[in-house]
Amino acid sequence: MEKEMRLNRRGFFKTATAAAIVGTAGVLTVPRRGEAGEGKLASLIDLTRCDGCVDRPIPACIATCKEIKTGRLPEPVEPIPVPFPTRKVEDWSKKREVSTRLTPYNLIFVQKANVEVGGQAKTVFVPRRCMHCDNPACATLCPFAANHKHENGAVVIDQDTCFGGAKCQTLCPWQIPQRQSGIGVYLKVMPTLMGNGVMVKCDLCSDLLKEGKNPACIDACPKKAMSIGPRKEIYGRAEELAKSINGYLYGKTENGGTSTLYVSPVPFEHLDRALRKGPGEPGLGAAKRVMAETDGMGKAVLAAPLIGVAAGVTGAFALLSKRKDRVKKEG
Repeated sequence: MEKEMRLNRRGFFKTATAAAIVGTAGVLTVPRRGEAGEGKLASLIDLTRCDGCVDRPIPACIATCKEIKTGRLPEPVEPIPVPFPTRKVEDWSKKREVSTRLTPYNLIFVQKANVEVGGQAKTVFVPRRCMHCDNPACATLCPFAANHKHENGAVVIDQDTCFGGAKCQTLCPWQIPQRQSGIGVYLKVMPTLMGNGVMVKCDLCSDLLKEGKNPACIDACPKKAMSIGPRKEIYGRAEELAKSINGYLYGKTENGGTSTLYVSPVPFEHLDRALRKGPGEPGLGAAKRVMAETDGMGKAVLAAPLIGVAAGVTGAFALLSKRKDRVKKEG
């Protein structure tokens, strides 16, 4: 009987701890109203300039990003706990050199599309990373409020509060966020039940933006195919460029609008058909705004963690109290 009580106390404290952590994430990291919306900055990727850095081992934007982001993720625990019920572990820690798709260790990559325009073959290179949407469902509907749209335009995942549930990946039209198992706060709660690692994606070098600097990939591009600046200025420049080359614009309306614009001499539906697509290799198709009719639900989800604390702790106390009464009667 005494052993049974110890086990229940242990279960109670695990439940309470999990609820407290979830609640803390919901209460302390909900983005302020001023941090939602379009953002002050936007970036432009000019596909008429990008040549895929074919003269280099890997494109300059990828090499620079890998260099400055090295060491940002802790080493995964060994062995990595196998989560229930998915039984799926995602471990890229032994494949950090991969540069041909998005991974937790490769936050930007360059796709190649061989298309035909006016009867002529043409190769278009497309740098891909987070689009930094204006009203990102990945941030609004994160169950742990670990994802935020910042005032400067960057959408950033807080690795200290992310449980790796991959809701952000599911909601993203391009499935940009990638998961690394075996790291993160879930290991301190219930490693096989409360999460599966940390979600990782481009944060637009948010730390550099705060210092008034450009994202590393933008400064590294030898062809100056990428630029960043005040949103209104970048949007105007992108529209002028598209008009001057009789080209096409992507990102202005996709998923309700983004802080990343692409200008291409080729229709994006042609590029989308020509791209190799799969996990970590997003397409360039039409992307309807996921949050179009779910803003109310998003607010409710952000409030849910706080409600969960009260419900979780109250329920745990009730169970423990019933157990104590039963023990007394049986004793």
